Amino acid sequence: MSTLRTILASTLLLVLGGAVLTVATDGFHAFTSETARRLAVQRHPPMVPAVSLETQSGAQLNLADLRGKWLLVDFVYTRCISWCLVQGGEFAQLQDRLAEPLAQGRLLLLSISFDPAHDTPAELAAYQQRFHGRDAGWLAVRPLRAGDLQPLLHTFGVTVVPDTLGGFVHNSAVAVVDPQGRLVQILDMGNPEAVAGIMRRNLGP
Repeated sequence: MSTLRTILASTLLLVLGGAVLTVATDGFHAFTSETARRLAVQRHPPMVPAVSLETQSGAQLNLADLRGKWLLVDFVYTRCISWCLVQGGEFAQLQDRLAEPLAQGRLLLLSISFDPAHDTPAELAAYQQRFHGRDAGWLAVRPLRAGDLQPLLHTFGVTVVPDTLGGFVHNSAVAVVDPQGRLVQILDMGNPEAVAGIMRRNLGP
């Protein structure tokens, strides 16, 4: 009898444990916080905050001014010698792969600095030129107000941690913002052709 109770109790624990795991991992889909974040963005796209930005040319604009077009967004700092080099190179490739919608104004590439104290317009321009990027269709920007940076990082799920060398450790991805100003998808770096293909489908004919 005690053996039967043990088997029943063990079975119940397995069932309950499975149920808890299913809920905690969003039906076994979200095994990491990054996966969970991407699923949440797709299901409930957050609005991108309307913050003031300064471009590599010194012009000022509000992020809300860019509604009406698709955006591909990444976060960088110009002194970075690791991921930001990859990101800059990929955005330069996307300028070529998506040249037509960029020229039509239906799409914009946007690199946002999370080191605005250092990344002046001149530094942003130099960063872009490092990859032979063209101004048309690709803006490198920094937040104008100190208080605007954290809402941007929070909305896009960007984690920035100072390192011991005066730089930063940060995650990297390509964020897709739709013409309504909503963050609708987060894509991996490392495959610009895949990103271009997704955007061609989003843009349609």
